[in-house]
Amino acid sequence: MIRLNDPLTDFQISFQHIELLVPRVNKGIQFILVISGELKIETSSRFYHMEEKDLLVINRNQLYQVQGSENNRVMILTISDAFMDHHYSDYRNQRFECYSREIDLGREGMILSIKKLLTNVMISYYRQDETYQIEVKGYICQMLLILIRRFKEEGSVLEKMDTGDLRLSQIIDYMEKNYDQMITLEEIAKKFFLSTGYLSRYFKQKMGMGFIRFLMNIRLKHSMKDLLYTSDSISQIAMNNGFPNTKSFSTFFKEVYGMTPHVYRENHYVQKEDSVQSYNKEDASNLIRSPEMVAKLSSMILDEQKPYTHTETSYEKLLLNLSKPMPMKLNCPNHILNIGEIIELLKEDVRSQVLDVKKDLQLRYIGVRHLFSNTAIAPEVETDEEIPTTSPYFNIDSALEFMKKHDLSLFVRFDYMDISRNEEQFFTKLIPFIRHCLQLYGESFIKQWHVMFYEPYYTGVEAQELQRVYLKLHEVLKTIIPSIQVGVYMPFSFNKEKTSNNHEWQLEYGESIDFIGYNANQNEVVDFKEMAETKFNLAKDYIKEKTDKLKGYLKKSNLEKPLHLVSWNTLSGNTRYTNGTFFRGALVLKNVLDIANDVKTVGLWINTIVHEDAGKDKRYRMDGLELFHYLNGKRPAYFALMFLKRLNGEIVAHGRDYVMTRNDRGYQLILMNCNIINPYFSVEETFLQKLNKEIHVMISGMPKGEYQIRKHIFDKDHGALYTKWWSLNSKHGMDAEIIDYIINSSRPSLEIFDESIEEDWSFYTYLTSNAIHFFDIRKTYS
Repeated sequence: MIRLNDPLTDFQISFQHIELLVPRVNKGIQFILVISGELKIETSSRFYHMEEKDLLVINRNQLYQVQGSENNRVMILTISDAFMDHHYSDYRNQRFECYSREIDLGREGMILSIKKLLTNVMISYYRQDETYQIEVKGYICQMLLILIRRFKEEGSVLEKMDTGDLRLSQIIDYMEKNYDQMITLEEIAKKFFLSTGYLSRYFKQKMGMGFIRFLMNIRLKHSMKDLLYTSDSISQIAMNNGFPNTKSFSTFFKEVYGMTPHVYRENHYVQKEDSVQSYNKEDASNLIRSPEMVAKLSSMILDEQKPYTHTETSYEKLLLNLSKPMPMKLNCPNHILNIGEIIELLKEDVRSQVLDVKKDLQLRYIGVRHLFSNTAIAPEVETDEEIPTTSPYFNIDSALEFMKKHDLSLFVRFDYMDISRNEEQFFTKLIPFIRHCLQLYGESFIKQWHVMFYEPYYTGVEAQELQRVYLKLHEVLKTIIPSIQVGVYMPFSFNKEKTSNNHEWQLEYGESIDFIGYNANQNEVVDFKEMAETKFNLAKDYIKEKTDKLKGYLKKSNLEKPLHLVSWNTLSGNTRYTNGTFFRGALVLKNVLDIANDVKTVGLWINTIVHEDAGKDKRYRMDGLELFHYLNGKRPAYFALMFLKRLNGEIVAHGRDYVMTRNDRGYQLILMNCNIINPYFSVEETFLQKLNKEIHVMISGMPKGEYQIRKHIFDKDHGALYTKWWSLNSKHGMDAEIIDYIINSSRPSLEIFDESIEEDWSFYTYLTSNAIHFFDIRKTYS
């Protein structure tokens, strides 16, 4: 036995071969790790079958006994109540449920970490260097952090009992060992030399309940073991556990568990067990002091996977009850993919990116500007041919053919400046172009086009002039093809909750407006020179709030039209560096989910090159989200919105950071860890770790059966292009091999689990800052 510290009572650590440990009440917290062989541990309420690598924590004041196989090897660490009381004030109000064979999905790494820390404790002790006592205490404290932060449950009255009260401990120990006999308050008072009245008051004061109630709880706890592990009748169980009759047992059982013992047994079948046979009155165990056991333990642990190290993170529970769902329709808005000028579609790499987006996202429109540039529609040339052998629409036709083939529509922005620069020439080009498209592609293709008239918030153009040009554009287009959609861009002030004076004319011409485009950019409400967190909280729900304010404003003005979020961005920082290091996956997805029922489309830029080329006057673009990087790799917005496209069925549970759906194949669940912070902090790992979150998900109401769980993880380490780019960068530059590796390896990870769900399903998952976890929970039919 190893005792570490001066009074030698804080920690007790040993290697043992255990044949039998007679019943005893545990003092302190005890970790039991089986290195080889088997153990059968029986507590007052259940059995534990332990084999090699199994770990169990025994709580304070827990009655237990042990039976072991031949040649087993067991490591036991006991941490005293005194140490726990000194370092953890809530210790006596808690218990810990930690059994490696019955951990929920997502907790494997924590168990492994505890095992490795146990190994380190032994190695440090055997090395006996000058700092070994500090090392041992450090490892044990790390184990306790994991135990307290991740395996804590509300303690029962037994855990809360003051073991320092010797007389009370003796009384409860007697009740635990003789619960199946006739026990009365008078008998106990006499046995411990107390008056009946004093014992009754004393017991209630110390234990928080009356003597008889406490005795009934002990008997109920022991009866549960018989109910689950034996085939004894209900009346036999009542008699064997000290209840006066079957009715008394059944009534108390139903009061505590909400159902009769018979129903509980049917719903919680467990393989039958025989109690540990303890014929001896003394332990049969041997201490082992061989360093070979440390080597055995070390090699066993090192074969396992990566340990759990996230003790600094927050923890929360998520309870999802599917037994009484209120299904909602899932709405996924379409996307506008902005490509700048339409002739970008003549480039093979752009077409390839468009097809990727079409496959993985809800793409419906190709957004273009400057439709009548000289590169898109060639200027007329002098020719003496009676029938021209060239067409001014040759380039644009190729782009439109590509769009029609892949069921994509045009979302074109006509700027006031483009029209007014030479208004007559603009309409001279517009009319024959629309007629040409009708002739070539038919009305069914053209009527799906959206034409948006655009002029920004800060404009010097008079309202009357904007109104005149828009109405002319509307009339020309509707005269040729009445079914085409013509709308306006409405600048909208978040603070003033109104449009600009120069755009108020739109409110009076609702009959001539088919839709309204608007923008919402979280970067607009943040001063990046500020460091205070409260300043960045202003951006938290900005996109949703602005959308709601705009809808309210339009409703008040009797102008309720379909909304298109044509330009938007999450918080990004004001440099390319912060934009790259600040992972925003969950923010992107959450912002779209928040407005999914409010808008028809959400605009995105195809890639960084096109986006920045479209605004050459700006040093760095923050007015939109791009799907592809310079290197052709997918940016976080791509994968975030890909999960939205994959989500299908009807919504059966939803909240601020989660959505769960039910479909033909089973269920899908999206979890998000959304964090709005100063992007400059995104390079500080210690700060970011405090934003990470572990979620304990408990789902009730799922049909029983076998399921295959596909878990997709999307975070800064699994899918973020910039992380890989940064780690593989070199002052000598990149070549094709490095770039291809970055692109191909920067994608969300996939894990597969098989689960047999008989009752409620419980699992844990660990999300880093702005991570997305997507669970595809598929029913199997094997």
